Amino acid sequence: MTNCPECDAEITIPEDAVDDEIVTCAECGASFELAKISDGFELKPAQTVGEDWGQ
Repeated sequence: MTNCPECDAEITIPEDAVDDEIVTCAECGASFELAKISDGFELKPAQTVGEDWGQ
């Protein structure tokens, strides 16, 4: 378990989590990408892909 960088709520990381998996904070809805480190995972802001209308 770790804390959300946005709102400090607890985020549960699944036991079977993998590198680059996306987790979402239940409190504020922020999405984070899991980055594997030696003793677990760290959270980094997930890349958001917006609509591309060819402009």
